[in-house]
Formats: sequence, C-alpha cells, structure tokens
Amino acid sequence: MLMSLGRFAEFALRATLSATLAPIRRPGDVLRQFERVAWGSLPVVAVAGASIGLVTWLQTRRLLIRYGVEATLPSVLAAAVLVETGPMLASLLVAARLGAGLAAELSSKVLTEELDAAEVLGAPPIPSLVAPRVVACTLAVPLLTVVLDASALLGGLAAELLGGSLSARAFGERCLDSLRLADVVPGTLKTAIFGLIVGLVGCWEGLRSERSTEAIGGSATRGVVASVLLIFAANVALVPLIQWVTAAAGWVG
Repeated sequence: MLMSLGRFAEFALRATLSATLAPIRRPGDVLRQFERVAWGSLPVVAVAGASIGLVTWLQTRRLLIRYGVEATLPSVLAAAVLVETGPMLASLLVAARLGAGLAAELSSKVLTEELDAAEVLGAPPIPSLVAPRVVACTLAVPLLTVVLDASALLGGLAAELLGGSLSARAFGERCLDSLRLADVVPGTLKTAIFGLIVGLVGCWEGLRSERSTEAIGGSATRGVVASVLLIFAANVALVPLIQWVTAAAGWVG
C-alpha cells in the first residue's frame, strides 16, 4: 500500500511538472484534449445544473414557505449552488466520465504495446500522453463549473417564473445580493485541483494496467472510484484552508 502511494506520488509530481510545460511544448495536443474534455462533458453538465436548480427551488420553497421566509429563496438557491454544490457536482461528473475514459484509453495502449513502441521512438508517456490530458482536465473543470452554476440558476429562475412571484430582475438581484466574491471565486478555483486529480488518477490507473482485456475494465473502475474519493478528501482539506486564507486576507467581496 505504502509503496503504491509512493509510486503514485512520484508519478503525480513528474506529471504535474511536465504539465506546466505542455501548453508550450504540445499546444495542439492540449487543445485537442481540452476540446474532448470540455465539449464532451458540456451537455451532461448543463442538464445536471438545470435539474439541480429546479429541484433545489422546489424542495427549498416548501420549507421557506413553512417559516414565512419565501422571499429569501433566490439567496438560498444561489448560496447552495455556487458555494459548494456546483463545484462538487461538476467535478464528480467529470470524474465519472473521464476517470474511466482516461484509464481505459491508456490501458488499451498498454495492451497493444503502443506505449512501448512510442518510448523506443523517444516519446515517453508522461510528456506525450499524460501531460496534455492533465492540463486539459485542470483547465476544463473550472469552466464546466461555471456552466453548471449558470444552468442551475437558470433552472431556478425558470421555476420561479412559472411557479413563484418574483420577476427575473428581482430574482437576479436577490441572488447577487446574497453572495460575495470570497464565497464564489475560491469554490470555483478549487475545482482546478479536482480536475488535476481526475487527470492524474485516470492516467495513473491506465498506465499501470496489466496487459489483458480484463484489466481495461478494472483500470476504468479504479480510475472512477479513486478520483471520486480523492476529490472528497481534497474538498475536506480545502474548505477550511480557503476559509482561513480569505479571513486572514480580509477578503469580504
């Protein structure tokens, strides 16, 4: 167990360092992978966001009416989605889609000995395959988080216009009045770390796969499970750290 963690830590360090140079050395590969990650995940992220916004409005409205504070519904919806639900849901959706995809893709290259052939030709896997995918995941997840947040607010707005009493302008003003930049920006930016985790774990599970067809499925499963667990663990560590940093900096929006 400890040896596996040590090997993964070494791989993650090498891949992260290589990823910092990938946009310069392999811009075409990075753009292709970014398009694959971002555009491929966009529909499911948008639909999930709209669904979350609609359901949150429906469920929360009943509780707020019970206590006579229905007017705070836009503020509650915005806070619930933008601060935590949106970033986590977007990251988990990408992890579910790409954790398996990256692992299966690279493990199939291991099976067909493409990686061995490429390394013989002077193209080691970390700079040529891993780094562009890691950069793409790191950049795409924050952007997808913004899309999910916007979709959720639009879903809540649609529900309000159909079943509530506020106008679109009043709904938007109350959403904005309830939040500060210090509430929204750190939560969105931390998803870059979640994207980094997805890219690293997916590639790691693919590269260490055994050379058999059965191993491809196992690598894909481990890629998803490990990515999700590490995202939850990272979030637990990041939330108090972000709160401490923003409080120490006096960032009040």
